[in-house]
Amino acid sequence: MKSRDMRRLIAHEAARLIAGDGGMDYGAAKRKAARQLGAADSSNLPDNAEVEEALRSYQTLYQGNAQPDTLAHLRKIALEYMELLQAFDPHLTGSVLSGTAGQHSDINIQLFTDSDKEVEFFLLNRKISYQAGETVTHGENFPHFSIDDPRAAVEVTVYPPLALRQMKRTMADGSARRMRLPQLLALLSPT
Repeated sequence: MKSRDMRRLIAHEAARLIAGDGGMDYGAAKRKAARQLGAADSSNLPDNAEVEEALRSYQTLYQGNAQPDTLAHLRKIALEYMELLQAFDPHLTGSVLSGTAGQHSDINIQLFTDSDKEVEFFLLNRKISYQAGETVTHGENFPHFSIDDPRAAVEVTVYPPLALRQMKRTMADGSARRMRLPQLLALLSPT
């Protein structure tokens, strides 16, 4: 089988895995799909853009009207949290932003503030249940809060304000990597 064909097969199998279990990231899904298809050679792994394209196709074909409704629901929840966390410069990122979110997808919000302790005190003062931890980005640890919301998993990572300048603004396809509150409001407002 040609390398290009194997990449396409792996991308579509990875998309199926992600759609079925929204907790799986692209990297894990690609590796699992490759193993399932007997393609141990990592040179055949598709890039994330290929997987995202396959995921959009899968969702259109197999999830019909449910996926857009789920996406709209998750974006409304994201809007609530971004409004709540407005003082910490919130940015929406991930599958809820890109439009590929499914029923098991997390809402990913990045905050840019000088004090992660202020974020934690803010959550405590509002009696918002969460688990605190850290996430690693480019070899650096950053504070992370997993908010316990029965409607959807809300994952919040706190970065210093200067980090925003250093982060890439767009994806390989030119789409935005993150979105601020006014942009999300504009996206959700009926035209």
